Amino acid sequence: MRIRVLIADDEALLRMAFSTVLEAQPDMAPVGEAADGIQAVRLARELRPDVVLMDVRMPGTDGIEATRQLIRISPRSRVLILTTFDLDEYAFAGLKAGASGFLLKNARPEELLTAIRSVAAGDAVLSPRITRRLLEDFRPHLPGGDSDRDERLSRLSAREREVLVQVGRGLSNAEIAAALYLAEATVKSHLGRILQKLELRDRIQAVVFAYESRLIHPA
Repeated sequence: MRIRVLIADDEALLRMAFSTVLEAQPDMAPVGEAADGIQAVRLARELRPDVVLMDVRMPGTDGIEATRQLIRISPRSRVLILTTFDLDEYAFAGLKAGASGFLLKNARPEELLTAIRSVAAGDAVLSPRITRRLLEDFRPHLPGGDSDRDERLSRLSAREREVLVQVGRGLSNAEIAAALYLAEATVKSHLGRILQKLELRDRIQAVVFAYESRLIHPA
């Protein structure tokens, strides 16, 4: 089956360039193009794409709000935020809105294709360490409160909380296994249960949750 991709960007030439790259791939198919956030949400509702390439700076409804709405109406769709700068407030806001990562607009075609395939497979296109840098850079935007204020944390076992803390610190599964004296497969199983219990989409969302719930604190 081909990965169905919706392209949302207010620049027609950029949409055409992305579409051309995708059409040349045997496992991908561009299914629609949107010039603004409202159109992106409407097309996502109609087309149910696997992946949405979402520009953040669009007239009217921007890519962040469009991502937030799109995730609600088409929860199986994965969003890749398109941004000019790798560590800016738009990338941070996109992750909070539910995006599975972000991609620079000047990324090489092979990077774009790898990113699309990764998010379509359920992975996140952004390392936890980069996510942590985003959270630390924009920690003034994080809500106040302590870790006990999010009732979802009560769903986790003590071990799952320990694993979530390490995920929030940017550690890989192998590094968490070493730190907690667990098998890497066990860490992976714990993470799967954490995502399910907290109703999170992927590892990146788990890092955001760990900070916003004050389970861990920015350095």
